[in-house]
Amino acid sequence: MRLEYFELVDRVVSLSTKDGTIRTQSAIPTQSPVFEGHFPGHPIMPGVLLIEAMAQTCGLLNLALSRVTTFPFLAGVNNAKLRTFVAPGSMLEVEGRVLHEGSGFTRTSAKAFVAGSQVCSADLTFRVLPFPSPHFRDLTLQTCRRVELPMEAFADGP
Repeated sequence: MRLEYFELVDRVVSLSTKDGTIRTQSAIPTQSPVFEGHFPGHPIMPGVLLIEAMAQTCGLLNLALSRVTTFPFLAGVNNAKLRTFVAPGSMLEVEGRVLHEGSGFTRTSAKAFVAGSQVCSADLTFRVLPFPSPHFRDLTLQTCRRVELPMEAFADGP
């Protein structure tokens, strides 16, 4: 996890396009400039970044479902619940699932866990659109490879 670059998913642990589910893992760094201000002397993972980690997980699921032919732009966050603090050095595990697809939108649900205990959850809506440019798609494919999105998710191979 590289907080400063909004790279909040380290790897895809499991993916089922048939079931519309995904699981990811991310190691929250022990040191980051983010923690210097959030909060001095009591560093915790910002809630907005926990929500972003869930959004990126469900975004990867959307990419797999489209075989990386369209891009999911986050359009809404509903029912977000932050249940407890998440400390630097924790291993974050996120589960996502599709609730509904259609009319250019995908609704998903996500839950995040640390050491088996749920730390947050949210319902996330994505606007699914064509890639704005071939270069943007190439960069997205690089990210998919970095996080080990299964190769069958790629429309044109690895």
